[in-house]
Amino acid sequence: MDLQGFVNMLEISTCIISVETKEDGSYGDIRIVTGNNAYISSIEHANPDEPQMLTSKFVPNSLYQTYFPQDLNFEDFCFRCAVLKEPMHTYVHPERFDFWFNLYMMPLGSEGNLHYCTYSQKVTRDADSEKMSNTSATVATDVLNTCIKLRGATNFNHTMDEVISDIRKLCDAQSCVIMLTDHEKRTCSVLGESRNEYSMLPSMKTRLSEDFYDLTLSWKDTIGGSNGLLVKNRNDWEYIKEKNPLWFESLMKAHVESLVLFPLTYNDETLGYIWACNFDTENSVKIKETIELTVYFVASEIGNHKLMDRLRYLSSIDMLTGVLNRNEMNNKIDAIRNSKDIELKGLGIVFADLNGLKRVNDNEGHEAGDLLLKNAAMVLQNVFVGDQIFRAGGDEFMILLTYTTEVVIKDKIVKARKLSKKYGNVSFAMGYAYQNDSKDITGALKLADQRMYEDKAKYYVDHPEFMR
Repeated sequence: MDLQGFVNMLEISTCIISVETKEDGSYGDIRIVTGNNAYISSIEHANPDEPQMLTSKFVPNSLYQTYFPQDLNFEDFCFRCAVLKEPMHTYVHPERFDFWFNLYMMPLGSEGNLHYCTYSQKVTRDADSEKMSNTSATVATDVLNTCIKLRGATNFNHTMDEVISDIRKLCDAQSCVIMLTDHEKRTCSVLGESRNEYSMLPSMKTRLSEDFYDLTLSWKDTIGGSNGLLVKNRNDWEYIKEKNPLWFESLMKAHVESLVLFPLTYNDETLGYIWACNFDTENSVKIKETIELTVYFVASEIGNHKLMDRLRYLSSIDMLTGVLNRNEMNNKIDAIRNSKDIELKGLGIVFADLNGLKRVNDNEGHEAGDLLLKNAAMVLQNVFVGDQIFRAGGDEFMILLTYTTEVVIKDKIVKARKLSKKYGNVSFAMGYAYQNDSKDITGALKLADQRMYEDKAKYYVDHPEFMR
């Protein structure tokens, strides 16, 4: 075959790929045999608006790994096109490149154990939504149903359980999981999991040991810069075994026979992963396409949910001390005062006013005053564990206790005064009120505030040098 003459007739950037097959039906080397001028130029004269290869020299008949890292998705495409003679197309954004690839592969002839196909590509920096949605009607319908559930969700966690269950059924998989990663805490958590009744796979909720997060860090390198990972045959498992032996051993112990895994990426941040295990590998193409398209919407919803949680957190927390702010205190009190359904038993209110803050600000500066407030909050957090602590004003804190006793409140106040001495100039004027229920929370607030001011007056009688 005149491969060079054929590829030269094509204007779009195109190369010819060969796939070697073995006697057992598996494949061996995958090589880039030759390319047209546009393709070779994209390697040897790449500009900033083009992907950068591992080398800037094109050598005919080189292993494809000469130009970019090993990629199981790419190998699967080459095998299906060159060996199985299936025309292939995809629109994808590999992690290793900041580009979108519109890829076309067409089967050519074979010579002995070498099978050939074309590989054409058009590259852009920005995504084309029309091309992203250019998939089969079945896959598009399945993904659309998932998106409708996500958009109409009122209970986020419940909806994610439904979504992961739907995905597992679409894949006919034994197990499907959505796992989140917290990079600050270096932990993982299961957001959703679905397992069929015949599954021999252990629940992920029982496998998230302290070192599991470290294992997930190795997945990115194993995926190799592709957008996901599909493991369905001997070649794929040999790749996993060589690339990530620790993960391979873990998968074998869990009786994983096939795997499709995609990172959940939002605003260039990996939020977690979604995967399905032990599915019908005859349908691996549809399974991969379904999850590949679904992850965009699932990641977006998770990202938005985390953003809203963060905004709710920022709107309720005092940024200096880390305790709840005055706005959250007012909302809590109003909810208790106005709701007929909320009736808390064993209600305790404690006001703690920080003595001497103005003097520290005036004499030592506001940085010293801020440190004093932080230390004061730390004292209260260490003593009133499990109780709600609010910064009610500049130097005033309020603590809400429920299902407690007057003895417990008094004991905690004593502990707070004792612990304050270990923080140098931290000193509180404190007052409390206790009621059997929350029917008269307004009265409890007034009494606790009155007692706090009485305690403050006594403090300045004993320490006139600290008078403001």
